[in-house]
Parts: sequence; structure tokens; C-alpha cells
Amino acid sequence: MLDPKKIEQIARQIQDSLPKGVKEFGGDVEKKLRMILQSQLGKLDLVNREEFDIQTQVLLCTREKLTAMEQRLSELEAKFENKNVPSADNTTKKEE
Repeated sequence: MLDPKKIEQIARQIQDSLPKGVKEFGGDVEKKLRMILQSQLGKLDLVNREEFDIQTQVLLCTREKLTAMEQRLSELEAKFENKNVPSADNTTKKEE
């Protein structure tokens, strides 16, 4: 899921930006901020960087396979069409 260190960093940045009077509430505010952040970020449909990179590699491999299959299909279709097209030799023999 989300890196706890990142949540901690965001919570500190928020706490550092608070007015001096609010900062004096201390650790309680930081804990609540952390809980709220974790809760709200958990609701988002996010993936971590490692998971994203893995899916990118899977997609790349899939695209390469698809391209190879499309090329192979085109070759097979061309061969099939060439077999079904009557050659000039066959048409002259039928006419005789």
C-alpha cells in the first residue's frame, strides 16, 4: 500500500505549516493528521511505483507479442490468398 514514511513526511509538512498556537498541541495533532491522511489516501485507487513498473513491463511484453502475432497473421493471410488465386498456368489449361 502506501509507504508509512511518505505519510509521516506529509504529516510533518502539514504540521510545520500550522500556526504556532496550533503546533503547541504537540504529538496529538500529528497523530490525528497521520490517521486522517492514511485514511483518506487509503480510499484513493493508488498503486505503488514498483507495482506500476511491473505492470508497465507486462504491457510492453504483451504489445511485442501482439505485434508479432499480427505480423504472422498477415503472412498467413497472404499465403492463403496466394493459394486461392488461380495462376495463369491453371487458367490456360482449363480453357484448352
